[in-house]
Amino acid sequence: MQIERFVFNMVGENCYLIWDDNKNAALIDCGAFYEEEKSAVTSFIDKHQLNLVRLLNTHGHFDHVFGAAYISEKYNVPIELCEDERETFENAVNQMQQFLHLNVDFKLPSARKYFKDGDSLHVGNITLKVIETPGHTPGGVNFYSKADGVLFSGDNLFRREIGRCDLPGGNERSLISTLRSKVLTLPGEVVVYPGHGPATTISEEQTSNIYLR
Repeated sequence: MQIERFVFNMVGENCYLIWDDNKNAALIDCGAFYEEEKSAVTSFIDKHQLNLVRLLNTHGHFDHVFGAAYISEKYNVPIELCEDERETFENAVNQMQQFLHLNVDFKLPSARKYFKDGDSLHVGNITLKVIETPGHTPGGVNFYSKADGVLFSGDNLFRREIGRCDLPGGNERSLISTLRSKVLTLPGEVVVYPGHGPATTISEEQTSNIYLR
């Protein structure tokens, strides 16, 4: 698996482009807000002649879906989220207006697909397992590639932090419980790519994350 990270929008959201040896690609959490950010993604995809086959989201908060409609239309791929995340996703525009106090309207992709906990999502010869860890949002997920030893954790798990749970649909007890039972039990060498900030590893979070002890 090849991985390219982009840092987008006014809150520094991490978007990840992944692809296999045959150039089949997926975009995870496309929060591109500004035109130059959208151009950065599409220019990279086109320059490297990647075949974008999936547009995946760990959750539906506004900062992770800003660029989803643009990418969905340009490459004719539906956005894919957890089926428990429908309401959060549908309210993304209202979230932005409430938390950023910006009266900027952006549209959501009309083409949508939903997955559930435990599903396997294929990107060419890459397999991502869906690990649902509700708490930051009702249907927040992680994407885990066992073969590549990587986890895309969205806003569920950060380096020595966890996602905030004081937003609508949040549940701190649920997030901590599911992270402990479903994520911290992964091999220690697994690299964690979060929705904000630097990468970490499962072993680092096992020993250093005070929220998960």
